[in-house]
Amino acid sequence: MDETKKTKKKTAECCGYPISIFFIVVNEFCERFSYYGMRAVLVLYFRYFLLWDDDLATSIYHAFVALCYLTPILGAIIADSWLGKFKTIIYLSIVYAIGQVTMAVSTIHDITDANRDGTPDNFTFHIALSMLGLVLIALGTGGIKPCVAAFGGDQFQEHQSRQLNTFFSVFYLCINAGSLLSTLITPVLRAQECGIHTQQQCYPLAFGVPAALMVVSLVVFISGSGMYIKTDPEGNIMWSVCKCIGFAIKNRFRHRSSRYPKREHWMDWADEKYDKLLIAQIKIVLKVLFLYIPLPMFWTLFDQKGSRWTLQATTMTGDFGAFILQPDQMQTVNPILILTLVPIMDRLIFPLIQKCGINFSPLKRMTVGMLFAAMAFVSAALVQIEIDKTLPNFPSSSESQLKVVNIYNRTLNVTISPNEHLLIDSFGVQHTFSYFTLLVQEDIKSKPNEGKNAIRFVNVSFSDFFIFIDQWCEFSRKFGFGASYTFLIPSTVFSTDCASIIEVEDMKPNSVHMALQIPQYFLITTGEVMFSVTGLQFSYSQAPKNMKSVLQAGWLCTNAVGNIIVLIVAELGKLPKQWAEYVLFASMLVAVSIVFSIMAYFYTYIDPAEIEAQIRKEQGLEPEEKEKETLEMEEKDEGQKNDQEKSTNKSDKLHEFSKWKFIF
Repeated sequence: MDETKKTKKKTAECCGYPISIFFIVVNEFCERFSYYGMRAVLVLYFRYFLLWDDDLATSIYHAFVALCYLTPILGAIIADSWLGKFKTIIYLSIVYAIGQVTMAVSTIHDITDANRDGTPDNFTFHIALSMLGLVLIALGTGGIKPCVAAFGGDQFQEHQSRQLNTFFSVFYLCINAGSLLSTLITPVLRAQECGIHTQQQCYPLAFGVPAALMVVSLVVFISGSGMYIKTDPEGNIMWSVCKCIGFAIKNRFRHRSSRYPKREHWMDWADEKYDKLLIAQIKIVLKVLFLYIPLPMFWTLFDQKGSRWTLQATTMTGDFGAFILQPDQMQTVNPILILTLVPIMDRLIFPLIQKCGINFSPLKRMTVGMLFAAMAFVSAALVQIEIDKTLPNFPSSSESQLKVVNIYNRTLNVTISPNEHLLIDSFGVQHTFSYFTLLVQEDIKSKPNEGKNAIRFVNVSFSDFFIFIDQWCEFSRKFGFGASYTFLIPSTVFSTDCASIIEVEDMKPNSVHMALQIPQYFLITTGEVMFSVTGLQFSYSQAPKNMKSVLQAGWLCTNAVGNIIVLIVAELGKLPKQWAEYVLFASMLVAVSIVFSIMAYFYTYIDPAEIEAQIRKEQGLEPEEKEKETLEMEEKDEGQKNDQEKSTNKSDKLHEFSKWKFIF
């Protein structure tokens, strides 16, 4: 058994807890606030600051999320094989903070706004800076993800097992608290107006606050440096697994001739170089990884709550009477429901199903979770259909649309084409004048962005009237979200009152309420609890203890692949209606869940410890428990404890926490 060197020192305690873990808990809260705060407003930054269309904004958003779920593998390799957890967290947090600051700077429109019209003159500069920032953020947040919780667990002594369990609960609450608060706060900051020369939506503040929290996170973590128990790199099991699999494939290719006898499993071709126990452990892991193949489709749907669903909310009204909800604040429904549904499922629903005698196995729960996610997208499609009913009929690329407003005091006969004549009633201007001017102006081609209103004023001035500049009237009008109006101001307005102003509603305000998104959030969160939490519990129960990190890497890869699928569909699908895309995703997930249920039906649950013990017995090795007892006795004689044994005990407790750790 390999030994892990650990700095030997007595740590300071407070109420039975190592003081060092308070720095780690605060660090985690600030880091999660930073990440989720930035991510909450990211797709709207792409859409309304960089002026990308919905598809490109969605694609880049999901490419970023995919990268965030691939880099933890890199972080684990760096920590275990090279720098150790402490240095990995420090160095990658610096990269993380630089990325957040870079992202915040990229949102300052005044940097390139030379003509001071409120729009950047050089979008290439802002795009390049923001992409650099996102890459650095992905490296940072992903790289430290597998290190922070495990590093916190390293701070506890053997007699602090109860406190260790409490630490993981507090750690999980910090993840949720950071996510919830940031998703509430940063959209409010974005909605403010700021700027040096022109006032625009305050993206610099919305990204700047998360950047500041990341700097605080780094400073807090470094502040506790002298109190930490730090472990040296332990060697990376993922690299050993990859080398073993690579050798098996290469050896099988070398002996592909029929004169070589076949082996029971293709991994058996590695037994010429690698230990049979390692090969058996890899076989167990590969069996679970095979079940992972259909899983990316769930994440394809799940992560769209931060992209497509947020864009959907921009076409809805967020007026709740007492407060107005920003479109990106709807994402807070997910962490709120997580905190509510997890205890309800664990303490009430699942035990009740078990008491009813129903075999609701982990793989069945995951299948049901996938179906819940599919239903969430059906719900989103129904909401989108209701939204589409309120949208005007915009002309296609091969069509034109003409809008005529008759401000004359009688009906006009308008000839559109030689064979088509229209009678247009007067809009109500009670005045006779000698001539009028035909006003031609290009109309808007889409709903106003971000739920704003498009308003234009037309001054209708006639030859037999004079406008007195020193006269005025006060006119007020309450607008909804996403409407378009034209106000016709006749020359008589200043000689009478504002009542003569004529209002033309070009586009109706958003009438579909954001509250209608709550059912789809409820369904997707229920699916998340059944799929994600149960999936991790199942995976860890079916893998050998020293292969947990391998399965963790595989699980994160399913999330990354799921986001890549969104990117591909958004760029290549190009469906004319958004509701049709939602239905497409729902249908794909239903099909995948059927495939997964068939795979699950033929899966046989195993006890990895029992299989390992059998192989040890066949090889004439001592049982793992005896080895541990012997090792502990030797260390007692020397007056020392085995650091590797501590790590093993802690890893058992980490497994329970791991089911939460990688949801967020």
